[in-house]
Amino acid sequence: MEENFLKKSYQSKSGKKYWPTIGLEIHAELKTNSKMFCSCKNDPFNSKPNENICEICTAQPGALPYVNYEAVKKVLKVGKALSGKIADFSEFDRKNYFYPDMPKAYQISQYKYPLISGGNLANSPITRIHLEEDTASSSHKGEYSYVDFNRAGVPLMELVTEPEIKNSDHASFFAKELQLLLRTLDVSGANLEKGEMRIEANVSISEHENKENNPEFFGTKTEVKNLNSFKIVQSAIEYEIQRQIEVLEKGEKVDQETRGWDENKAKTFSQRKKENSEDYRYFPDPDIPKYKLSEISEFSEKEISENLPELPLEKRERYFNSFSLKAEDVEFFLQNPEYDKIFEKASLNFSENKKAFSLLSNYLTSDIAGIMKKENSLEKLKNFSAENMTKIISMILEGKISSRGAKDILIELFERSGDAEKIAGDKNLIQSSDEGELEKIVQEIATQFPDQVQKFKAGDENLLKFFMGQAMKKTGGSANPQILTEIFKKIL
Repeated sequence: MEENFLKKSYQSKSGKKYWPTIGLEIHAELKTNSKMFCSCKNDPFNSKPNENICEICTAQPGALPYVNYEAVKKVLKVGKALSGKIADFSEFDRKNYFYPDMPKAYQISQYKYPLISGGNLANSPITRIHLEEDTASSSHKGEYSYVDFNRAGVPLMELVTEPEIKNSDHASFFAKELQLLLRTLDVSGANLEKGEMRIEANVSISEHENKENNPEFFGTKTEVKNLNSFKIVQSAIEYEIQRQIEVLEKGEKVDQETRGWDENKAKTFSQRKKENSEDYRYFPDPDIPKYKLSEISEFSEKEISENLPELPLEKRERYFNSFSLKAEDVEFFLQNPEYDKIFEKASLNFSENKKAFSLLSNYLTSDIAGIMKKENSLEKLKNFSAENMTKIISMILEGKISSRGAKDILIELFERSGDAEKIAGDKNLIQSSDEGELEKIVQEIATQFPDQVQKFKAGDENLLKFFMGQAMKKTGGSANPQILTEIFKKIL
């Protein structure tokens, strides 16, 4: 994916070149049992409206917030996985603004002292990662507007990149890699369609190629909010770059503003003038204690590091080096941990057998994944257990079953479950490797088709397929094709 990290210039109709500067702000709802500052259930999607609320998340007078320990720990895991620096001192701030879905008229967030500083992902440096609370959600029907406070107070991680994203492909790739990491760490479902992960792009252009990342050459940025698919991230950035070029070509100035994305029109639209940090009037929240993270043993870098799982980059390297898998197969396993568990467990039974690894990977990512598309759930995936997959691959390597036989076994496992070896026997899929019996069959075929034998001996090797077909008919498809081919060549 190195091509994603190359700086891209854009040429206007007048022939001028423009260079984009792109930064991302990505929010992700964290998987915790309770909300960020109260004990209400963290379940904004599967509950009745306003079911999981209390005096704290609805901002009743006198209600005091308290910090969710698990949410803090999850953000520290993300930061450590991205090689960021865990803060020694941290505090929560009040970010003051008013929207109907913000009951306090301020959001508890972090400003000066975030939990994580620095880091890197997908060849892009990270500025900070901090923790805040989500807002309520609004809906509109007719002349009425409705507010559901189930989402108010849900733990929300925000990651801010440096303005060094090179182009729209790089931005989309960065977001995909972050989603994969969040799921690998099991800190967030990060489903864009549910709003569990929300992407905002800061875009500006300049006539200067900014090789040194000098702020003087950034241009005036616009923020495009709530981009809810990776494809839309690319489309919105590309549109915004072209829009800003047209503005400058007219001799006008780009406004610093917040813009939305109209999916039907495939264009951005102005929402409001962009606020600066001063407009939010940040100040430390007086109701929440300040934290010295180094004094909490579970938050130490050593503790966090030791409890990290194998990260995507590490797994990619191991799968390439240890199993020699195709890149697309590795990505499939990264994105589908249920299949990956089967591969990991079954591969232990084939020490350094690259052919076995390749067969196992191919059946899981192609055949089984294709079969499973018929089901809406992963419930039947357990039928393709590591034990069954080990038996199937072993039978193929030993010449006991053909690839066609393996596919028939997989279909039977999907439909009725069972044991792969027993299915092979019951369905008469075990190939015959008895050379004496197969030689008799070959002799019978040679006697039955003397003209074809003479043509074969004269050099028409295409007739071998004809002979093989006849032999398979006689054996009901149970003959080992490799052994059968060798016998035909020897006798004919």
